[in-house]
Amino acid sequence: MRIRVINPNTTASMTAKIGAAARAVAGPGTEIDAVNPEYGPVSIEGHYDEAIAAAAMLEEVRKGEAEGVDGYVIACFGDPGLLAAREVASGPVLGIAEAAMHAASFLSTGFSVVTTLGRTKIIAHHLAQAYGMAQFCRNIRACELEVLALEDERSDARRIITQECKRAIDEDEAGAIVLGCAGMTDLAKAIERELQVPVIDGVTVAVKFVEALVGCGLGTSKRGDLAYPIPKAYTGRR
Repeated sequence: MRIRVINPNTTASMTAKIGAAARAVAGPGTEIDAVNPEYGPVSIEGHYDEAIAAAAMLEEVRKGEAEGVDGYVIACFGDPGLLAAREVASGPVLGIAEAAMHAASFLSTGFSVVTTLGRTKIIAHHLAQAYGMAQFCRNIRACELEVLALEDERSDARRIITQECKRAIDEDEAGAIVLGCAGMTDLAKAIERELQVPVIDGVTVAVKFVEALVGCGLGTSKRGDLAYPIPKAYTGRR
């Protein structure tokens, strides 16, 4: 089985970290192909970034289809371009916010999301509503860390994120924490050990969900709105 994990931003160090986390949980016989687009923003921190990144991310899905990839993970918590990617792909495509929120609902009756910048909180709120997770989502908290601070050891990101997770447990009465950025993937287990509640990283749970779906012989429905895109001429870059 081959799973392509796509970091929709162009920061290669983050892609490498995401790929390592995915490989750590992948089952025997699962090949993890961690990639990022050739163009686009170095980090995704708003609607504009998501729109630019989604177009580039879809190119990686198209390449994957030509190469026989079995399933995909979109490793950005905004799940940019998720439905468009499902139109292109025959196999399952999961976004890490969708996967993480559902996993948290399996493990607790209420979770809080701890993310990076406050300006992205509304995006996570809209996703929780769209995924039917609003009843489980106690709060969405921002650490006011830029995404690229997660790549900088001098930023004290782990301590700041851990403190916000602890506040979520104490103040929101959250039974689980969802980490709201793919760049936090390497922090999940350490924070979980310290706080003694489930801390869900969407990259790893999305990989396991894709493995399960592919293992069950399931792919994306091609009836209705997720049918393959209508063939047509495109002007300029596709």
